Amino acid sequence: MTHPILVTGAAGGTQGSTGRLVASLLLEQGIPVRALVHKLDARSDGLRRQGAEVVEGDLLNPASAQSAVRNVKRAYFTYPVADGLLEAATIFAAAARDAGLELVVNNSQFQGTPDDPAFRDPRYAPSFRNLQHRLADRIFDWAQVGVVHLQAPPYYENVRALVSRSVAERSTAFLPWGEDTTVIPLVGAEDVAHVAAALLANPGTPSQGVYPLVSETPTVKGLMEALGRAIGRPIRYVPITDEQWANRVKERINPHALDHLTHLWQYFRKGNEHFRATDAIRVVTGRDPQTLEDFFRSNAEFMNAAGQ
Repeated sequence: MTHPILVTGAAGGTQGSTGRLVASLLLEQGIPVRALVHKLDARSDGLRRQGAEVVEGDLLNPASAQSAVRNVKRAYFTYPVADGLLEAATIFAAAARDAGLELVVNNSQFQGTPDDPAFRDPRYAPSFRNLQHRLADRIFDWAQVGVVHLQAPPYYENVRALVSRSVAERSTAFLPWGEDTTVIPLVGAEDVAHVAAALLANPGTPSQGVYPLVSETPTVKGLMEALGRAIGRPIRYVPITDEQWANRVKERINPHALDHLTHLWQYFRKGNEHFRATDAIRVVTGRDPQTLEDFFRSNAEFMNAAGQ
């Protein structure tokens, strides 16, 4: 492969960091990677040591996007849960079209199943952020850049971030998820990255344009039981209101993400039994997806050290 694969969000963030994972997976296969990072720091230095071509840029800057896609045929697009998704997607789609990209793997959000009103009608999107993803998906479709959408629910890593402190300190999870029968669809960021890397590394054309990625659909009770088994002690679930939860996390989560998650919890609390695990991860990668319990087990240190 003579052209590098462009990976946006390559430095990684505080939770899923799929861009960083995708870049590493491609580099491990000897595939050239152009890593687009928002700023140069220790994380970008690490990518450079792995062999990536590191480029500093901003997805909200058309000149940055145009420069990043130069001499590129394939790219991974991801954007943090923050303001600017639609602008960034439009800028990147336009640059990708002008550069003649043949494949863009777009890290999108899960949009329900055909028997869910939210799937059929954008007016029922779980949150404004989710609606933005639906619109961004269409922008990429219209750009005709061979886009493939990875539609994923919350990551295991999101759950870890939400509960690690209270579980470490009090063996309790305080969350606005309503009854313990509420179903929470989940997937591991590592599996999302493996799907993206497999699609980007394969010289052929992906067999479909949308891959819904859902590894597990536990109830809140099942989720807490899996966490308890993984770390070796029972975990208590205490339901709290949206307002109580917002007050707990507002210093750690930006307003855009806070609004998105608050509405997402409300959507899950409605009792959407239609959620089902999908086989896309196994089909694309040839490997079974990581289980939630295995994820908790491999991240037990976050749940056992007070103050994390």
